[in-house]
Amino acid sequence: MRATEITTGRRFVVAFDDGEDFFTALDAFCQETGIQAGHIPTLIGGFSNVRLVGTCGPLEHPERPLWDEIKVETLELLGGGTLAWDPTTSRVAPHIHVSAGLKAASADGRTSHLLGGTVQFITELVIEEWIGPSVTRPRNPDLYDVPVLTFGETN
Repeated sequence: MRATEITTGRRFVVAFDDGEDFFTALDAFCQETGIQAGHIPTLIGGFSNVRLVGTCGPLEHPERPLWDEIKVETLELLGGGTLAWDPTTSRVAPHIHVSAGLKAASADGRTSHLLGGTVQFITELVIEEWIGPSVTRPRNPDLYDVPVLTFGETN
């Protein structure tokens, strides 16, 4: 386990508009405000489509990370996550998980890592900025190249 005390900064409520690409808009917001790290305690909204980590087939290697994705359309979701700086791309690397209900089948849902999506009507989230220490998410080659949260490394 790794842990650190975080110093928080600003808090924002961000409302995304119908038709926006979620991650493009989130990246633009982080660039405009200078946010390099933080957390999303709540994310709610509608999406016309999303890409989630998942598969509809059996897992070939259940002990390894799954890099496959599924596409789901017309859903409502609730989620949260973290934001960390990726020094390789000089951009924020979001790590967001969601639980989504399919509008056409309200008893059916999906829960997974959010890879992308298009906002339908409205999507809102809260971001609480972390200003110290620096928080990054480099890929760990010893752990199947999974991006892992690290604290205190320079940006």
